[in-house]
Amino acid sequence: MIDLLGVFITVFLAELGDKTQLATVLFAAEGRLSPLGVFLAASLALVATTALGVGAGVLAEKHLAALPLKLIAGVGFVVIGLWTIWGHFAERGAA
Repeated sequence: MIDLLGVFITVFLAELGDKTQLATVLFAAEGRLSPLGVFLAASLALVATTALGVGAGVLAEKHLAALPLKLIAGVGFVVIGLWTIWGHFAERGAA
């Protein structure tokens, strides 16, 4: 049970202030859709992306050793971070 709580807390904190949450806030604030509709659609989308992530993790665990998998994940996060920083400065230079 403690392991599941750890997963919940990690994912919950990772999603706070994330682009997904901001998009959900904007859809709800726009007022064209009911709050329940926004909640259900956003929840279904998060469940679907989580299912994809779990499926990818299961496949990776079966076909890759733990060290290369952690290395791939770490490099992936660094690349995404650098890409985000690069995009920020590229936009500032174009403006």
